[in-house]
Amino acid sequence: MGGGDFRMSHGNDSMDGSAGPMPAVVATTGDSVAESHSSAVKLVLLGLIICISLVGNLVVSLLVLRNRALHKAPYYFLLDLCLADTIRSAICFPFVLVSIKHGSAWTYSVLSCKVVAFMAVLFCFHAAFMLFCISVTRYMAIAHHRFYSKRMTFWTCVGVVCMVWTLSVAMAFPPVFDVGTYKFIREEDQCIFEHRYFKANDTLGFMLMLAVLILATHIVYMKLLLFEYKHRKMKPVQMVPAISQNWTFHGPGATGQAAANWIAGFGRGPMPPTLLGIRQNLHNQNRRLLGMEEFKAEKQLGRMFYVITLLFLVLWSPYIVACYWRVFVKACTIPHRYLSTTVWMSFAQAGVNPIVCFFLNKDLKKGLLSHLPACCRTKPHLPHEPYCVM
Repeated sequence: MGGGDFRMSHGNDSMDGSAGPMPAVVATTGDSVAESHSSAVKLVLLGLIICISLVGNLVVSLLVLRNRALHKAPYYFLLDLCLADTIRSAICFPFVLVSIKHGSAWTYSVLSCKVVAFMAVLFCFHAAFMLFCISVTRYMAIAHHRFYSKRMTFWTCVGVVCMVWTLSVAMAFPPVFDVGTYKFIREEDQCIFEHRYFKANDTLGFMLMLAVLILATHIVYMKLLLFEYKHRKMKPVQMVPAISQNWTFHGPGATGQAAANWIAGFGRGPMPPTLLGIRQNLHNQNRRLLGMEEFKAEKQLGRMFYVITLLFLVLWSPYIVACYWRVFVKACTIPHRYLSTTVWMSFAQAGVNPIVCFFLNKDLKKGLLSHLPACCRTKPHLPHEPYCVM
């Protein structure tokens, strides 16, 4: 009896002892399953972002290059934005995919990590600088159209693009020489600028420059909006009475009847003035005033670029907040889920520009539809009543 009691008690002790590590094993297995599931979701999302960005930006770039009607200043800047997002998606994002596939680890050399981090920062500042320059040109196109139409030539656009790339390189290149500034951040699955406490490195200067650029861009758009609101009511055309001399009706108020009477032989004198509403001196390419159709086109472009700028702010702001959090709070701990969400939102910014362009730009939409198969095109609406063009 006593031996039986000992064996039973020993068996119970062994069972109690084996029950101890079981929850740890289950927890470890659960964590690995959750981590693998999270990695799979990240791979799918980033692969989708890469596909949308590459296809969309390349399609917009080809449409701008092939259509001569789009060889204008705003579309040159849009082409530069699309090409930059294409390069970012083709070079930087695949390294993120590889790091996620290897369990959030960098499997390449330190130098390659610095190069990838430099390019990531370069494209971020390039987008910020370019959007600011676009906002200035949009304001000039509406408020100072004479100067804009005369000065914004192809070579001026080339100069602006070169200036933007130069400033972007100037902002992104100095950290290459700093020890440990560009490194792989495991929580973000990418090589990027290491944001530390503001007394440790020059993170604060970089973040302040980016914030100032974004703020200045929106200030210019607000100024443009106020200008359009102030000039929304145009004065009507003042009809000046015509002066009649033998049925010729000379003067600013002459109408089509004057020309008809003169051709029919009623009255004598010089040919009546040009009919009201017909633009004179069509050969003059330097237009002095902004016509209604031109104003609508410039306003449409301004709306499209402002939506692109607003989406840049929305998609990058959470990550910028996390960076400022690291800068001003010493030894802070950012929630992993929040940080992952902000990083993936900044990745998604590379693919939203083509979507905005096709939704808000009629010229790009028409160019895209013209290259689609006949079965996918929408039939144009015919007018209800026939008309002829004189």
